[in-house]
Amino acid sequence: MRRQSLRAIAAAVVLTIPWVATWIATEGFPRIGYAVPGTFSGLSTVAIVVVSGISVLGAAFLLAWAAETAEKDVPRAFAIAVLAVLAVAPEYAVDALYAWNAGIYAGTARGIEAGNLAVANMTGANRILIGIGWAGIALFTIFRRGSDSDPSVERRTGFLADVVTIDRDIGLDIVFLLLATCWAFLIPLNGGIDVLDMLFLVGLYVAYIAIILRGDVDPAEEHVGVPAYLQTFAKPNRIATVVLLFAYSGLLIFTAVEPFAHGLEEIGQDIGIPSFFMIQWIAPLASESPELIVVLYLVNKARSTAGFNALISSKLNQWTLLIGTLVVVHSLALGQYGVLAFDERQAAEIWLTAAQSFFAITILLNFEISAREGVVLLLLFVSQVLSEFLLIRDILVLPLSSHELLLVYSGIYVLLGGILLVSRRRAFRRLLGRTQGTIRDAVLPSRSGVPNDDD
Repeated sequence: MRRQSLRAIAAAVVLTIPWVATWIATEGFPRIGYAVPGTFSGLSTVAIVVVSGISVLGAAFLLAWAAETAEKDVPRAFAIAVLAVLAVAPEYAVDALYAWNAGIYAGTARGIEAGNLAVANMTGANRILIGIGWAGIALFTIFRRGSDSDPSVERRTGFLADVVTIDRDIGLDIVFLLLATCWAFLIPLNGGIDVLDMLFLVGLYVAYIAIILRGDVDPAEEHVGVPAYLQTFAKPNRIATVVLLFAYSGLLIFTAVEPFAHGLEEIGQDIGIPSFFMIQWIAPLASESPELIVVLYLVNKARSTAGFNALISSKLNQWTLLIGTLVVVHSLALGQYGVLAFDERQAAEIWLTAAQSFFAITILLNFEISAREGVVLLLLFVSQVLSEFLLIRDILVLPLSSHELLLVYSGIYVLLGGILLVSRRRAFRRLLGRTQGTIRDAVLPSRSGVPNDDD
């Protein structure tokens, strides 16, 4: 096991070396459209996309191994939360850049455009995470080779009736995600992201982390491959190894994904895809790639529960931290407090994103997602993006504008979610009761010092 594990780690590191060399040679990662000094001067856009993309792949494996290894010493939910934050760090960086520019160029056309792009990039990333992430991973889990041996997959009679069962411990995440989603519906009413949004959403995530940190460590989970080998280390060495893997993979993902995304943007623009469309969809798709790679890796190891936990955790931190911190970045660039404003089109984008999130949450109320539900999520997402693209390109003619199309899809998501919420109201009540118990178990020991009955 030792030799195979070391070979796997070495292979992942080798994938990252070309990008590390590029980054060091240029004293920072190269930006598409600028000359790259030093050894890698003259690299084409395609070459930079390939080098940075391969590095992201290697870093994603290192990140997944670190998270699995960490489960021996910290609550699994916390390890997955750290993984989720690091995996989507590039999305934070890209969105922060637009929010910063909105503050620097406040009051100008460029500043207004930057604010709109910050919202567009954020909403695109969130909808990709559900429309492609949740739906695609559910379908992959059910239909992949060897899925019959996955304990999370249940075969049922009926058309696309097979389901992936979700760990019931993820109920806390679902409830917090629902709270963030409900708040998101209110954000456009103020015409921008303000300090109240920041206080509520960031406070919600801080409360979530505080609760899961008090969870029990479960070292009994059996791991194989690299995590199993790393968990044999003495505790100080194991912790140091996990921290090193988290730091190294996080740095690589943070530095490599932006040029990867920008490279894809430039390639897309060269073939005639509108710039705004690229920023909303192609850049977020690239920045979400580490997360999707990690989840595919976990699912392929028949650890579908951990994979879905990572996806839900990523959605939660993007739907709270990402939105909440944009106004902070914007205000720092502005030199004073300022609301990150956006136009009515971006307001519709936020409503659509919140509506999709609401529908996806209602699917998980019974802690499972069927192949049929995965297909519906995927088709709704793809049809909306494709219709919007065809409208922008004047290929599709509809009796409504692009803005109105977003509102129509928002209504569809809310209607479907409402139907599921009513039909699964008992499951929803049980979920709330379970979450109340989780919070009580986390809070009471700190107040009374008396262990719970379950301890």
